[in-house]
Amino acid sequence: MRVLIAENSHANYAELLKSALSASSQPLELVGSNDPQGLPALAADCQIWLGQPDLLTGLLREGLKPQWLQSTWAGITPLLADGLPRDYLLSRAVGIFGQVMAEYVLCHMLAHERQVFAQQAAQAEQHWRGELPHSLAGRRVLVVGCGDIGHSVAQFLAPFAVELFGIASQAREQAPFIEVAAISELARMAAQADYLINLLPDTPATHDIYDAKLFAQLKPSAVFINAGRGAAVVDTALVNALQTEQLAAAVIDVCRVEPLPAGHMFWTAPRLLLTGHSSAPTQPALMAELFVSNLQRFKAGQRLQGQVDFPRGY
Repeated sequence: MRVLIAENSHANYAELLKSALSASSQPLELVGSNDPQGLPALAADCQIWLGQPDLLTGLLREGLKPQWLQSTWAGITPLLADGLPRDYLLSRAVGIFGQVMAEYVLCHMLAHERQVFAQQAAQAEQHWRGELPHSLAGRRVLVVGCGDIGHSVAQFLAPFAVELFGIASQAREQAPFIEVAAISELARMAAQADYLINLLPDTPATHDIYDAKLFAQLKPSAVFINAGRGAAVVDTALVNALQTEQLAAAVIDVCRVEPLPAGHMFWTAPRLLLTGHSSAPTQPALMAELFVSNLQRFKAGQRLQGQVDFPRGY
């Protein structure tokens, strides 16, 4: 069985997979590249593709198609574009981003409570602030998107004595959340949040949900963290909320257009921190473990971890 690895770090993935599959009775033939021009020739006789959606989308547009494609990203939006085939198995990266995303969220929550950036600015001005920081204890945190990653984030935040609430497609009971409400309840739940954390995938149902009406519901002391998808946010509404102090601060990891073009309003918006889509990078060792596990499922005809339902978009 021949596997195409379409990754910037394809050589690293190949070594990891060779090591993991060394004892297999059916070793794989691995071929890899990150050159879009050379990928079609390699992909032509590969039944399985592993790699970045941005590199693999072009192959699908050229009429090539695997039996199974394992994305190394949690988001698979490029692979769902109009005109691309959907009659193959597609699985997204799941179960490998929980800790690194939790570290990202916790980092910026603590930075806000400990007034890190205000302290840095005061130091630059040689000004002794003398203002005391705050604690996360008792802060109300709303995690919007309580799937694999959102659940992991909540578990990491729980020891900091925050009050955890969630938003999912439907209301449900889910520890450690006090309440998980349906997406239709977003405005009600957000109005009470000290931290509003978006971790939703990119689907038509999640576009533009953070609009002027939603931001107007927030407490002026609230902090918005978007590590989900940029299309969920109406950019002008977010910037206006910051400019009018309807919102205390925002941390934006994902944008509608990436890289963010020069002159975009986010670059100069007050109290907005851009982190350049770095919140939860794929860790090749964990991704290789997931691939090997899914390979066993694929061979056995079992449902894959992270298998995508094309109509739902995730």
